[in-house]
Amino acid sequence: FFFASQFTETFLAERDKQSKWSGIPQLLLKLYATSHLHSDFTECQNILKEISPLLSMEAMAFVTEERKLTQETTYPNTYIFDLFGGVDLLVEILMRPTISIRGQKLKISDEMSKDCLSILYNTCVCTEGVTKRLAEKNDFVIFLFTLMTSKKTFLQTATLIEDILGVKKEMIRLDEVPNLSSLVSNFDQQQLANFCRILAVTISEMDTGNDDKHTLLAKNAQQKKSLSLGPSAAEINQAALLSIPGFVERLCKLATRKVSESTGTASFLQELEEWYTWLDNALVLDALMRVANEESEHNQASIVFPPPGASEENGLPHTSTRTQLPQSMKIMHEIMYKLEVLYVLCVLLMGRQRNQVHRMIAEFKLIPGLNNLFDKLIWRKHSASALVLHGHNQNCDCSPDITLKIQFLRLLQSFSDHHENKYLLLNNQELNELSAISLKANIPEVEAVLNTDRSLVCDGKRGLLTRLLQVMKKEPAESSFRFWQARAVESFLRGTTSYADQMFLLKRGLLEHILYCIVDSECKSRDVLQSYFDLLGELMKFNVDAFKRFNKYINTDAKFQVFLKQINSSLVDSNMLVRCVTLSLDRFENQVDMKVAEVLSECRLLAYISQVPTQMSFLFRLINIIHVQTLTQENVSCLNTSLVILMLARRKERLPLYLRLLQRMEHSKKYPGFLLNNFHNLLRFWQQHYLHKDKDSTCLENSSCISFSYWKETVSILLNPDRQSPSALVSYIEEPYMDIDRDFTEE
Repeated sequence: FFFASQFTETFLAERDKQSKWSGIPQLLLKLYATSHLHSDFTECQNILKEISPLLSMEAMAFVTEERKLTQETTYPNTYIFDLFGGVDLLVEILMRPTISIRGQKLKISDEMSKDCLSILYNTCVCTEGVTKRLAEKNDFVIFLFTLMTSKKTFLQTATLIEDILGVKKEMIRLDEVPNLSSLVSNFDQQQLANFCRILAVTISEMDTGNDDKHTLLAKNAQQKKSLSLGPSAAEINQAALLSIPGFVERLCKLATRKVSESTGTASFLQELEEWYTWLDNALVLDALMRVANEESEHNQASIVFPPPGASEENGLPHTSTRTQLPQSMKIMHEIMYKLEVLYVLCVLLMGRQRNQVHRMIAEFKLIPGLNNLFDKLIWRKHSASALVLHGHNQNCDCSPDITLKIQFLRLLQSFSDHHENKYLLLNNQELNELSAISLKANIPEVEAVLNTDRSLVCDGKRGLLTRLLQVMKKEPAESSFRFWQARAVESFLRGTTSYADQMFLLKRGLLEHILYCIVDSECKSRDVLQSYFDLLGELMKFNVDAFKRFNKYINTDAKFQVFLKQINSSLVDSNMLVRCVTLSLDRFENQVDMKVAEVLSECRLLAYISQVPTQMSFLFRLINIIHVQTLTQENVSCLNTSLVILMLARRKERLPLYLRLLQRMEHSKKYPGFLLNNFHNLLRFWQQHYLHKDKDSTCLENSSCISFSYWKETVSILLNPDRQSPSALVSYIEEPYMDIDRDFTEE
């Protein structure tokens, strides 16, 4: 059924005069008539050439700044094109090669495919609902991938697919794409980088965009559901990509190639011309052109871009006066590519095949390659021209420069987190320094340091971790990078506490920098504060030297009060530090050592945490700010910190005392039972969550140096239903206020 065919050409022509349809329905009628199965499509192509400019003018208006001035602008041509069945007709024409007549497959030219794709994209841009309708045609979406085999239609196809996948409800499965492996293997590096834009949508889990904010109840329910359904589409897609020979190696090469190694000027200009006639990268191109024009004014470089509507025969001018492409344009080009590639590598690093990806990334020297790019590309000084997208400013998170830095830091965080390959972030000299620290302290060298393949580490004067510390210390107070920098460094320290790792960072002034940010600059950002408190906790845990340095910096009561104010302003943000100091205090108190005794007697922070009223205040607030229904990955640490305080009390046989004090605090607030009932529910959830067979409990064990069996025992003792037990929560909840059997999973 083709809507335009319901009317005569005469009728359409008459209506066109009144309604100003620009002749589109008549053109569609001709297109329908000339696109039958036995057609040679010559006439079709001529009609498409007539339709195309009518729609591209509207789409160009849509993506430019002017559209914001008139909020109620309509796009009649694209609307009429869709209304009279143009979209469905073009889909049908494009998919003709999937039909066989007498055993022979129909063919249409690349040029015609290109026109169809361009018209479809312009319609998607201007007319609401078209992209969603295309997304529902799964066979069409899969078919589009096959059009990427041709260089001529690659950019148009990739752009349309990216838009469609952005609105598609169900994630596409890459294993359904015909000959995926040969398709990807035949891409050149430029195409592969662009293809990563599509991959970003196909390998990321759809509902975990903000993982930390999802409640654990919801996540646990989702996990149960997933176990019965098998691997998700994103996991299947990741596996499909990793099965392509050389895929990760090529991504590593793209991520680490220098600007000078990237595409030569001629082919880059050719791609820019395609971008200019194609709207996907209109904003990017706008940024590139502004930079080029600014630089060409200074350098008298005559880079001329074709004006809108320039025919392909005119192309780019071949004048002898044209000079080399401005360096910053090349840099911008490379930044746009690296963004996408780093994102894909980062997602693969966090996926099910993490160890396989880790091995490949190490083998293909991604880390030393990024280290060599650090100063010149990743953390280069901004030029005056400020490479930013149109309508944004240099410090906006949408700026490619800024997004590249954040993506780079996220990759480092994923790479270092609980993995012994983290030592590849150092160079040979720095690894020797770690060994010397262990030797001097008379402790065994870390096995992962000894096992590190020295041929895969960073080269040059400094490793990547040291470079990161340098820029971190120079970062302005209000910078959005501080959060990501702290997270990346903290991930290096996570896992089993390593004295040598801590000392390596302490010797480079990291502790003083963190304290300056928390105390002297009185940081206000909650995210940055949380990342700095977490990092400080990992840096100081069980380390006497760190506590000495802390005391030396926080050397007045006034400074200490500012520090406490920051801790107490939000325990969700600071509880990991409270946990680390509490654990350190417990270890120090059990050591016989002059240096430790000196720190215990002098350190304000240890003295403050050692007081029972302080511990009770923390414990009461930690339990009070969380509930089973509001537990997330971000705040579940409050529950574990409260457990650490009670486990250490149990070791000293003071658990009944702490529970009695909690009961008194409840009564003083005139709400008997409200806290302990809540804690009882939280601990029941803890058992469900952490005792699940798929749950990895080693993180709790490694970070606290308390065996997981002791965690489990303590929770069981607290949940003991015997009201005669002095260590059971129910013994401290009076009968009228008891509310412990609620089924929280159904609330």
